[in-house]
Amino acid sequence: MPRMARIVLPNYPHHIVQRGHNKQVVFAEPEDFRRYLSDLKELKHHFEVKVYAFCLMTNHVHLLLAPREDASTLGQLMKGLAGRMTRYRNKLEGRSGTLWESRYKSSVVETDTYLLACSRYIELNPVRAQMIARAQDYPWSSYSLRLKETAENTWLDEGPGFKGLGLDHSTRVDRYIAFMDQAAPPSELQLIRGALQRGQLTGSPRFTDQIENITGMRISRRSRGRPAK
Repeated sequence: MPRMARIVLPNYPHHIVQRGHNKQVVFAEPEDFRRYLSDLKELKHHFEVKVYAFCLMTNHVHLLLAPREDASTLGQLMKGLAGRMTRYRNKLEGRSGTLWESRYKSSVVETDTYLLACSRYIELNPVRAQMIARAQDYPWSSYSLRLKETAENTWLDEGPGFKGLGLDHSTRVDRYIAFMDQAAPPSELQLIRGALQRGQLTGSPRFTDQIENITGMRISRRSRGRPAK
């Protein structure tokens, strides 16, 4: 069966997951995490791609990224990240070969309804994996950056959903903390996970119709529903 064509759109957020080849460990030491984040910070500015959320797990990464007018920069950023990490680990271990799966998974996210839900999904990954009890205790996700006192103290971009939480950064942070403390309903987790695994859109049926009109492509529909408030 041929692969589903990847949908990449300018100015839309994309939930991305890239896994280590055969689920192999990608991040073994703190320096591995730091190097990847340093590359992400550098390449986001180079390619002008916004970073709304991220979480680096031992053998995979979750990213919430939005290219600007040139949608191809998203793939270029992912290629750059993967290539740099592969060369680093190969040199470190005296090996050659691939580090990542050949194709990362991605899903275009409906900004108004699902962007905050995807951010929460990403930043709670270590909690769901029972690695930590609280998301703020995990040093390799965007949550710790998000809690900075001012927006200027972080290189993380404030997405439309986050900006809509309040008129100033402090208010947004307080309300996002409260949002994170709410238990995400199982239906929300299933919706986000399913859309990503199948390469579908993370959004409402209306959003699917809009993207079909933009792309001229017939897009497989998932079951109806939206994240619980």
